[in-house]
Amino acid sequence: MPRVRVHNFFLSLDGFGTGEGQSLEAPFGHAGMGLQSWFFGTRTFRAMQGRSDGSAGIDDRFAASWGVGIGAEIMGRHKFGPQRGPWTDDGWRGWWGEEPPFHTPVFVLTHHPRPPIEMEGGTTFHFLDATPQEALAVATEAAGGLDVRIGGGVQTVREFLAADLVDELHAVVAPVVLGRGERLWDGLEGLEERFTIESTSSPSGVTHLLLQRKA
Repeated sequence: MPRVRVHNFFLSLDGFGTGEGQSLEAPFGHAGMGLQSWFFGTRTFRAMQGRSDGSAGIDDRFAASWGVGIGAEIMGRHKFGPQRGPWTDDGWRGWWGEEPPFHTPVFVLTHHPRPPIEMEGGTTFHFLDATPQEALAVATEAAGGLDVRIGGGVQTVREFLAADLVDELHAVVAPVVLGRGERLWDGLEGLEERFTIESTSSPSGVTHLLLQRKA
């Protein structure tokens, strides 16, 4: 049966998934790239850049599961770009260049729907004003029997967790304290009662948390 999954979701020690002050120049606000540094050395990330080097240790084994069996993604507008309010005609097509790494339909949640944007490599961005339940129904149909990935950002993942729609969550806790930004766990008290939780420490300094829905 298709599942709803979250992968490679970066968190600070104090639970923030992004910093304060997102902008075009600072996609993760004041956090910079401190939460992602473990990922940049992996073979999975290097392959996304067209390279064949990189580490193949525990970090890469978690990172590589990101795309396996995924048929569609749902993301929030703030993951797609830094704009707010009605869309402006500025030619923005996402952070990822002309061939994004998704290679599936991607459904962007926004209060300002717009026509789809078709990219190279099989990615098409669709823009929906929908509840988590409504968006998941659309994405599940588009996924064609494969799993649906909830790609972020923080608010989107938190809303899907609050609605009890997530089957598996892989979070990566970096040894960084942000102090401010968007915190994932707010309002999710008792979450551990719905999931089994495993943790794996990495030589890179991060801790991989894997939450899987209890049977």
